[in-house]
Amino acid sequence: MASQLPAASQEVKRKAAREVIDILHEIATLLNTHLDRQQLSYCVSLIENGANPEALANVIRKLREDFAQGSSEEGEEEEAVAR
Repeated sequence: MASQLPAASQEVKRKAAREVIDILHEIATLLNTHLDRQQLSYCVSLIENGANPEALANVIRKLREDFAQGSSEEGEEEEAVAR
């Protein structure tokens, strides 16, 4: 049976995790990553669970490129329909 941490200890861990995410968010903002705190939290969790950080960065880049292409194509289609 796994032992439960006291509530105070869990709160200390939560506070430390929030502080880490805040610091990472400040760094991410300085680097213009355009990642919010929630997205950074997901990235940290993935990396903590064994995801390759470089591969994760490549996936994020690729998703952004695909989204940008899809957005520009949708805008062109909407312009054509409006004409």
